[in-house]
Amino acid sequence: MTVGRDLESVIEQVGERVDPDPAERAALQDAVEALIERTESVIGALDLDATVLHVGSTARGTWVSGDRDIDVFVKFDPEMEREELERYGLRIGRAVLPDGHTEYAEHPYVKGEYEGFAVDLVPCYDVDTAPEIQSAVDRTPFHNAYLEARLDESAAPAVRRFKQFLKGIGAYGSDLRTRGYSGYVVELLVLEYGGFESTLRAVSKWHPPVLLDPADHAATSFEDPLVVVDPTDPERNVAAVVAEQNVSRLIHYARQFLADPTVEFFFPPEPEVMTAEAVRQAVQGRETAPIAVVFDPPAVVDDQLYPQLRRSLSGLVRGLTEADFEVLRSEAWARERGVLFVELSVAERPAVERHEGPPVYAADHAQRFFETYADTPATGPYIEADRYVVERHRETTTAREFVETRLLDVALGARIEPALEEGYTVLTGTDIATLAPEFGLKLGEYFRPSP
Repeated sequence: MTVGRDLESVIEQVGERVDPDPAERAALQDAVEALIERTESVIGALDLDATVLHVGSTARGTWVSGDRDIDVFVKFDPEMEREELERYGLRIGRAVLPDGHTEYAEHPYVKGEYEGFAVDLVPCYDVDTAPEIQSAVDRTPFHNAYLEARLDESAAPAVRRFKQFLKGIGAYGSDLRTRGYSGYVVELLVLEYGGFESTLRAVSKWHPPVLLDPADHAATSFEDPLVVVDPTDPERNVAAVVAEQNVSRLIHYARQFLADPTVEFFFPPEPEVMTAEAVRQAVQGRETAPIAVVFDPPAVVDDQLYPQLRRSLSGLVRGLTEADFEVLRSEAWARERGVLFVELSVAERPAVERHEGPPVYAADHAQRFFETYADTPATGPYIEADRYVVERHRETTTAREFVETRLLDVALGARIEPALEEGYTVLTGTDIATLAPEFGLKLGEYFRPSP
C-alpha cells in the first residue's frame, strides 16, 4: 500500500482496514442472536429470574474489524446472595459454552468460543443505579446504556480509528500490564471532542492533570494525570488505570501524527527482536552494568502479577540506590520466567562510605553519634564544618553482592517475595544476553526505545 501523507487520505486508508464489512457484521449479529437465545433457554430451564444483555463494543458497533469479542451479561436480582449469583453464573456459562473455561475478575465467569468469536458470559446484579453496584461488573450495563444513547453511526468510525491509533502506539488496553485506555474511555473521549481528528487535536494540547467530566457531576477530587469522571458514577475516574507514561505517549504521538500523518502510526512495523549477540554488543557499547534477577513467577493472572512485579522492581531500585549504586533505568518482564532488570551506571563502590552525623551543637544526638563510632574501625569521627563525619566500612561493594545477599530485605510484592525465596538467578553484564531467546522483544524495546 502506498502510504498517504494527507490526513484525510490516511484516515480513509485506515478506515478500509478497521471498519467491519457487511459479511463480518452479519456473522457477528448471527452469533449474538444465537448466544442470547441459548442463554435465555438455559435461564428458562433453570426457572431463574434473570435477563440477558449484549454489551461492549460489538453491541455498540464500535469494534475494530478482526476483533471478535462478544460480551454477554446475565443480570440477576440484587437480593440474590453473591455465592448463589456466582454458582448460577458459572452453571449458565458452562451450559452455553460447554468448551469454555472459568476466568476470574471480581468474581468468576465463563470464557469460551462460539462460531469463531471469543465470548465472555458474565453474571452481574440488576441494580437501578451505578452507585448501588455490588460488583465492579455491575457498572457495565450502565456504561452500555449511556453510550448507546449517544453514539450514532457517525461517531462509531471515529472510535474505531482512535482505538487503532492507540493500538498502534502501544497504549490501548486497561489491563494492569498495559495501563492504557479502555474502549469505554476511548468512546467517552470521542464523544467529548467530537471525532477522530478533533480528539487528536485536543489531546495534542493536553497539559496534565487533565479533567473531563462529561455529565458535569464529579462528587470527589482525583489525583490522576488523566481524569474522566464516569458519567454514570460521580465518584469514579474511569481513566484511573491510565499510567502517566501513556498519557504522555498519547500527547506525543497525537502531535507527531498531526504534523506528518502516515498509516504507520496505526499499523507500525513488527518490533525488532534482539538476538543474544545484539544484546551483548549493546551492553558493551553502552559500558553500563546491567543486572537481572531471574525467577519463576507466581501462577497468577497478569492483572495480579504486573503490579506485584512493579512493586518489587521499585523496592530493588530503591535498595540499590540507598546502597549507593547509581540506577540508570529499570524494567520488569514476565513470560515463563520473571525478570527484574536494572541497568546501573555504577555497579561497584569503594570499601568505605561517607556517613554524616548531626551538627556538633545538637548535644544529645551528636554525643550519641560520636560515642557510636569512637571506638570502631571507622575513620573518624572528625568534624567537617558543623558536623561529625565518619568513613565507615561499606556493607556491600558490588551490586551483584547486594542482590545476592540483600534482595529479600527490600520491599517486594507479597506474591513475588515467596517466589524469590524459592530461589533466583543473578545475571550481570553481557550474561544478560542469555535472556534473548525468551525476552528478545523486551530487550529490543529496552535498548532501542521509542516514545
